[in-house]
Amino acid sequence: MFLLRLFLTWPAIFLAFTALAPVAGAQTRADITVYAAASLKEGLDELTGRFEKQGQGKVRVSYGASSALARQIEKGAPADLFISADLDWMDYLDQRKLIRPGSRVNLLSNRLALIAPADSKVVLAIAPKFPLAAALGDGRLAMADPDSVPAGKYGKAALEALGVWHEVAPKVARAENVRAALALVARGEAPFGIVYRTDTVAERKVRAIGEFSVKLHPPIVYPAALLADGRSKTTAALLDFLRSAEARAVWRKFGFVVEG
Repeated sequence: MFLLRLFLTWPAIFLAFTALAPVAGAQTRADITVYAAASLKEGLDELTGRFEKQGQGKVRVSYGASSALARQIEKGAPADLFISADLDWMDYLDQRKLIRPGSRVNLLSNRLALIAPADSKVVLAIAPKFPLAAALGDGRLAMADPDSVPAGKYGKAALEALGVWHEVAPKVARAENVRAALALVARGEAPFGIVYRTDTVAERKVRAIGEFSVKLHPPIVYPAALLADGRSKTTAALLDFLRSAEARAVWRKFGFVVEG
């Protein structure tokens, strides 16, 4: 009798399970995973929060150095959208056919700043052969790793153009990303640092001594693209939102220049 009841009940159980399965699948497809340059955190956090309130799905953002994120994507990390802090790392993925054709856009641009702790009284004019190494003394210059991380590469290029890199290089404290370099200065562990202008907006414990001319380094551009293996059906809607009039106002609030 037990087996007969189980036999008669099983179709109902099966139908209930299959009715629920598409709902769970839809929720998974609605979630979006974004890999984004660390310098985007404040602006992107605000914007993804607004996007979620529109009911288009949950957004998870992983922040880090563009170089590290690109390599993770290359190794199969489950991401839907990549926003890089330079063109080279987006090119890297594009050349490996890891971004969706036709989805790539230049989203934002930025500038470099020389910073010091907020209570520092130092005055230093950025100019050819300026005495940065002497000002450092026994201290260190906090920078994102100039061998791989975009902010560090831009900083190195600027210092080379100014003719001071050779003297400063031995005193560089190499950080894993620009926010780690920012933290070293904010905590007073480094007397100077090179970060993005937008980082000085995000951290009150530092002040900008000056900004580097955009002529001293390659353009600081943030490209964004959908990833070829992305699974979320709402990623394109998120990228469109990040380019909307509402988003442009938020990006500007955090010091970015909006492209396009």
